[in-house]
Amino acid sequence: MDIDGELLRWGVRRRLEFIDFRLFWDGRFNRKDMAETFGISPQQASGDIGQYEKIAPDNLFYDRTEKAYRRTERFRPALIGETIDRYLLQLVAIENQWMRPEDTWFGTFPTVEFVTLGSRPTDSTVLLRVLQAVRNGQEIDIEYASLTGSTQPSRTIAPHALAHSSGRWYVRSWSRDHNDFRDYSLNRISGVASSRPSSIDPALDFEWVHEINLIIMPNPKLSSERRIAISNELGMTDQRLVRSCRLSLSFYLMSHYNLDIEPGVLAPEKQQIVLQNRAEVDQARAAARQMSTEALSRAHAEGVLK
Repeated sequence: MDIDGELLRWGVRRRLEFIDFRLFWDGRFNRKDMAETFGISPQQASGDIGQYEKIAPDNLFYDRTEKAYRRTERFRPALIGETIDRYLLQLVAIENQWMRPEDTWFGTFPTVEFVTLGSRPTDSTVLLRVLQAVRNGQEIDIEYASLTGSTQPSRTIAPHALAHSSGRWYVRSWSRDHNDFRDYSLNRISGVASSRPSSIDPALDFEWVHEINLIIMPNPKLSSERRIAISNELGMTDQRLVRSCRLSLSFYLMSHYNLDIEPGVLAPEKQQIVLQNRAEVDQARAAARQMSTEALSRAHAEGVLK
């Protein structure tokens, strides 16, 4: 941020964000809050408050009775407006014990309930070995609990990326057992054994490389009022949302929102949005998968893939 022609240093901006944050969430703060949080002197805190008042003079006033700065009725976030969702996610993280309260700037906490089935904690050793394989271009032997009916626990994969969807982490990898690219749930990997250099080229994972636009709209069988409500909730334009995503990840997005089900099968209340170009997405995903299959077969025949 440029104030009076001077670019704010990172440390100063962080302290000004703290003021903005406390005013937004708690409605008040004082110099002691700043001094204790950042380990600065009361004089430095006063200087930062003065800087904030230059940026947003209508956001705060000094309450002599409470000896604290309070939020005004005209308050508008000056620095944290674009990151409000980040702070909401911190509340979720605290509720799930992923973060400690003292690692945030919250002074008081609203009541929060987070509904989830949960999952076991991610194994740090597994994650470390997977990230190392991604970074160094290695293939690794893993112990994996498959849901496809296979009783063989051991797999050999060459991971090249991580993906997240609906609370789950996936490892995008080439599978030596199947000679194709697929996803492995990170929390179903119970162990990583040996590793070795990989000869696989991640650029052959065309489902990962290529993206497609998902054209989403409210279910036309809903009432006009409900379609407008859904459109506003998802930030649609003219009741139409275009969301770009990797072909390999379109499966998860479609599954989560029932976009993979033909309209009319479910009640409109159970399928509030529909995918306008579902056939195009399915065809593109199938075509990319076929391209990868053919490219991997050629690489194997030419001895490139060992």
